[in-house]
Amino acid sequence: MTGAGRAASWAARLWRGAVWYLRELSGEARYDHYVERMRREHPDRTPLGEREFLRERERHEREHPNTSCCCC
Repeated sequence: MTGAGRAASWAARLWRGAVWYLRELSGEARYDHYVERMRREHPDRTPLGEREFLRERERHEREHPNTSCCCC
């Protein structure tokens, strides 16, 4: 691999890592984690859609302040 190719590969890995980190930090990846967990632990059940998941999470946070949701 040439120097330019290595630099491009390194830059792409850096970008993917930064995007992953920001999604985790902002909470944007919560739904993805929920879907993965549902498929792994409850393959017979259909996961909530993203809107329903967000509504349920918001409801849970309102009813149970200072706790984390059981689904994520």
